[in-house]
Order: sequence, then structure tokens, then C-alpha cells
Amino acid sequence: MNSNRRLNLITIFFGILGIILIGRLFYWQVLAGDQLAVLAQTQQQTTIELPAKRGEIFTADNSILVANQPAYFSYLARKDQPLPTDLAAKLAPIIFNQLTVSATPSAQLTAKEKTQLIKETQAILETRLNDQRLIWIPLARKLTQPERWQLEALNIDNLFFEEEQVRLYPEASMSSHLLGFVGSNEQGKDIGLYGLEGYYQTELAGRPGIIKQEKDAFNQPILSGQFQKQDQRDGRQLQLALDKSLQFLVDKRLDAALEKYGAKAGSVTVMDPYSGAILAMASRPGYDPGEFTRYDPQLYLNPVIANAFEPGSVFKIFVMAAALEEKAVKPETICDICAGPIKIDKYMINTWDNQYRPNSTVTDILVNSDNVGMVFIGQKLGLDKFLDYFHRFGFTEKTGIDLQDESVPEAKPDKQWTYVDLATASFGQGFVVTGMQLLQAVAAIANGGQLVTPRVVNKVIGDGKERGISTKIKQTVISPETAKIVTGMMVTAAKSGEAKWTSVKGYQIAGKTGTAQVAVGGKYAEKKTNASFIGFALADKPKFAMLVTLKEPQTSQWASETAAPLWFSIAQDLLNHFNIVPEQN
Repeated sequence: MNSNRRLNLITIFFGILGIILIGRLFYWQVLAGDQLAVLAQTQQQTTIELPAKRGEIFTADNSILVANQPAYFSYLARKDQPLPTDLAAKLAPIIFNQLTVSATPSAQLTAKEKTQLIKETQAILETRLNDQRLIWIPLARKLTQPERWQLEALNIDNLFFEEEQVRLYPEASMSSHLLGFVGSNEQGKDIGLYGLEGYYQTELAGRPGIIKQEKDAFNQPILSGQFQKQDQRDGRQLQLALDKSLQFLVDKRLDAALEKYGAKAGSVTVMDPYSGAILAMASRPGYDPGEFTRYDPQLYLNPVIANAFEPGSVFKIFVMAAALEEKAVKPETICDICAGPIKIDKYMINTWDNQYRPNSTVTDILVNSDNVGMVFIGQKLGLDKFLDYFHRFGFTEKTGIDLQDESVPEAKPDKQWTYVDLATASFGQGFVVTGMQLLQAVAAIANGGQLVTPRVVNKVIGDGKERGISTKIKQTVISPETAKIVTGMMVTAAKSGEAKWTSVKGYQIAGKTGTAQVAVGGKYAEKKTNASFIGFALADKPKFAMLVTLKEPQTSQWASETAAPLWFSIAQDLLNHFNIVPEQN
């Protein structure tokens, strides 16, 4: 009985084992067959990528901003004979620049620093050369022609080169924030970062070529085996709306202003208000995209689209536009609270110059940049309508400009806004925006009321085709009639406001200054301000809209004495560039 039971148990055991084996065989041969075939193929093949030529970037007048210069990718093919034992030591002094990163240019390295980098490079190479899984052994990318010659002089068997390229920026730091740069991803492959290089990475990069070759069980290439090569497809080119001569003028004026006014930083952006095309964009401090590793990464961000600040009085034109559009006020409406400071909750609101003008009209309020008067207009508009236009003018979302590093300042949820917030926001404090959001909004006033998406690129060119970037109108924010009224107020403000002394004579220019206190430790610093001026010209048919910002100018805290002169000096250059003749008085 016991022996029968043991026999039954053994039979059952082997029966179950047989079922399991059959099931596993079915899985490996049927269910996982395709997967294993692919795995087997990868184990029998070695693959190497051949970089595609990256697309160039040039201006509207066909001046090159980003080009390519020849470079070389070097690699070894592991064949029958063993590699020399001292090969890493021979290679390292030639290619250490490509395999290690230093914040100091190689020409400025000390002997000790150079020795250390060569030592690190040699260790990297020894690891690669000893990895028997590698048939194709990558040595270095981005080699210069002299470095290639030095490698060839070593007379190494089975050393190969494939031509690639490195980015060349003929204008160095000009437009660096606009362009971005080319770095490396985790796999060591080129990738565009920031600006246009990042936003248009797919178009610029193209498609790399591929070489595949079969290998044997000893990891050696089979000379009679399959050899496949897929040619690379070069990247597409970008033609910008930017005009090189205008960019040069803007750069020159901004550099001079930073030195003259002692500002920590500054930006200038010029845009076609009808198409949204960026005609010039400059920010300081900048960096050289060809040597980006030598700079603080914070400098990579484009401050016009990535940095937020309180706009100050330039924001008054949008509150005014909303109130006029809603017919909450008319240009001739009299302010009945403008005789002195006004208390909102526990806060006392004063005018910027401590001058008070009883019975000011709504037009007077904008011309004099009257904070108390703007509280009056904000109250007439009401919180709900204010928030409606705050959204409609685009201050709670990205502008959609074709640059990678655009950010959106975190806005307070509508339900959390109070009437104190409405009062301070009516003259541009208590919230933050980006410069591009402001420029997009003022363009809506300049073009008759339409919110247009800003863009840098005019055309994408490649594969024998040109793809134009069309104008994108998001929505109508205000009516043409309201836009005309606000434009007239801005013309008067430019001619008769606090910056009237710097205005360009003989032209109808619409503009507004902005001086915003800088918050430090939760409080506003008394003498630290951000100065700005925003506007467009000519007022009746604008050729450009422009925003100028200066961070903490030292010579004066008022925009009328810093940002405004810079704006009008550039405006004169632009008017001359567009051959616009001044009116005869």
C-alpha cells in the first residue's frame, strides 16, 4: 500500500513537472519567440550612429547667427589583432578636451590641471578599450582637424573617422538668450538646450545615420556577414524674423545704458505688433553659447520670458483699456478721490511724486501716472471685470513664443483676490508678470485689439521645402475704438508725462513709463526699483512695439530718467531704419 502510494506520488510529480516543462517550452518558442529573435539579433550585431548635420540659423536678412564647422567623430574597430597595451596613454593627451569638462579653456589650464584631466581621460579610455563587448570603440566626438591629424600620426590600425560638426556662433554672445546652445544628453548625444536650439530640437537635429555589422561568438566582426548603413538626414534650417542690423543697434544701446545707469541687468525686445514677429531681443548679462560651460547656468535663462517682476505703472494702460472697454469710465470722467492720499483697509496709497490733482480726468490720470486715480478706475471697473481682462490680456498663461525656456508666473487664484489686491494691482504692484506677457499685451493695443502669439522664426527650411510660420491670433481683447482711445492717451503721456523731456520730436509715439519697487524680505525696498518703458510707433500705424527694462538702476530710481531715455534712443534708431520721416511742425 505504501509502495503504491509512493508510486502514485512520483507519477503525479513527474506529470506536473512535464506540464511545467511543456508550458515553458510553449512560452519560449511561441509566446516569446519574436522577442527572443530580436534579442538574438542584437547579440549578433554591433551598431554605431553617424551624426546628422545640424540645421543652421540665420536672420531675416540672411546673416548667419548659428553655423557649423567641421569636426570629427573617431572610433576604433576591434579586429583579429589585440589592441596595443599603451594605447590609452597615447590617446589621452590628444583628446582630453573632448572627454572631460573644464570651466577653464584648455589654453589657460595650468600644467597641474592639464595633467589631471589627461589622467581622467586615460582612465575613461582604458575602460572602453577593455570592454570586450564593444566591437566599435568610440574615442571622441567634436575633434578638430589638428586633433585628427595628431591621431592619424599615431598610425593605429583600424582607426576610423566620421565627419560631424560643432556649433559656430559668429556673433559670440549676440542673441545668446534667443539662440540657446547645443549640449549633451545622458547618452552623450547632441541636444539643443534653451532658446531656439531647445524649442526646435527635432527640426534642427535631423536623423542620425546607422551602421550595423554582424559579429561572431567571440565578439569579432564577421567580414562576410551582413553590413548595413542608413544615411543620415540633415537637420532643417531656421530663418528668423530678427534683423541683424536692428539687433546690433539694440545690443549697442543696451550695453551703453547699463554702464551709464549702473543697472544690474537689462533687456530690450522689439516686436511687430501685427504678426508677433520678434525683430530684436537682447538681454544682459549674457553668455557665449559656444563656451556655455564657463558660465553660471542661471545666465542660460532668457529673462524676457523666464523672469517675473512687478510691472509697475506700465500696467496702468491695461487697466485703463479694460475700464474704457466696459464703459466703466470715459476719457473725460472726473476722479472724485484724487485730491489726496486714499486709505484702502489699513494701507495708505499715495501718488508717486506726492502731488495731488483734484478733479483730474481719466486721461489726466494716465498722463500723470496717478496711483490714486488708478485706484478710482479700478473701483469703477470692479474686481470681477478686472480679473476677466487680466486673463484676456494673457497674464495668466504662456505667450506661446517659440523659445524653450518660457515660464508662467504663479498667479493668485481668482477667489483669493481682495479689493486691496484690486487697488494695488490697478497701478501695477502686488503681482508679477514676464516681459513677453507685457509686450504681447501692449501689441494688442497697438494693432487694434487682437492678442497675437509672439514668434521668433519666419521659416523652417529643409528637404527642398519651406514652411512659413503663420501669424496666430488668440482672441480679440478690446475693440478698435477702445484701442484708439488708449493709444491717444499713451501719445499724450509720452509727450506730456514725466518722461516728456526724452521724447523723440516729430513723431507720434505711444508710450508709458513704469517704476516698480523691489520686494526684499517681504517688504518693498525704499530705493531699489525696476524701471521699464513700453510703447509703440508710429501711433496710428505702428511699425514696432518695444519693451525696455532695467534692473535696479543706480543713477536714478525713476524710469523716466533711465528706461525712458533708452527706449527713445532705440526708437530713433528704429524709425531711421524704417525710413520714417518726422512730421514738419
